[in-house]
Amino acid sequence: MSQEDICANIHEIRDEIRSVCERTGRDPEEIMLVAVSKTKPVEDIQEALTCGQLHFGENRMKELEDKMGEIENPDVSWHMIGNLQTNKIKYIADRVNWIHSVEKKKYLKEINKRAGQSERVVNCLIQVNISGEDQKGGCEPENLKDILEYAIDLDYVRVKGLMGMARFVDDPEEVRGEFRLLKNLFDEHKAMNQGSLQLEHLSMGMTNDMAVAIEEGSTMVRIGSAIFGKRNYD
Repeated sequence: MSQEDICANIHEIRDEIRSVCERTGRDPEEIMLVAVSKTKPVEDIQEALTCGQLHFGENRMKELEDKMGEIENPDVSWHMIGNLQTNKIKYIADRVNWIHSVEKKKYLKEINKRAGQSERVVNCLIQVNISGEDQKGGCEPENLKDILEYAIDLDYVRVKGLMGMARFVDDPEEVRGEFRLLKNLFDEHKAMNQGSLQLEHLSMGMTNDMAVAIEEGSTMVRIGSAIFGKRNYD
């Protein structure tokens, strides 16, 4: 995909974010656009950088590690949005800025350990299974409090919010309740904020359901194919 196409797509997504925010009384500056560059070449990320996109998401740890090594722009913010493997966290902890897919205390423990070795703080989101689908990952809602309590005293992790993935459906209205569940959990647990637990963000919404997610309170949307085009594989 050409630079012109990628930039046009980014501008179109940003226009849609502004439109949704206008009709819901939200500030579009509250919404972080994470461009999901998984499986796409570094050249596509560089093209996106030319039109001001700075947040990029990857769902494979090795691919994230490689791309962080190839792109040295200090303004880029890297987001790990896919499944974690404890033994591979050490390979990304020195560069990654956000990890969206934390679903167990053992991941927080390992991130804290590895980030501490680089004397840096990594922002984390706790993934909650809001769809009921095993393949989506995430902790069960009833286990969220225990994970958040564990995060409070960590030195090199900041738990900044929650992440959820809705079911993939043709009509986004069908998953509005899933997004609302995550927002309700977020609101219920904000009172716990102290130390390294600072709930501020909700990462929910992708290309097909972004508008509904924003209407329900999302502050981060993860957009891939609408920016970079269809992928050859997932």
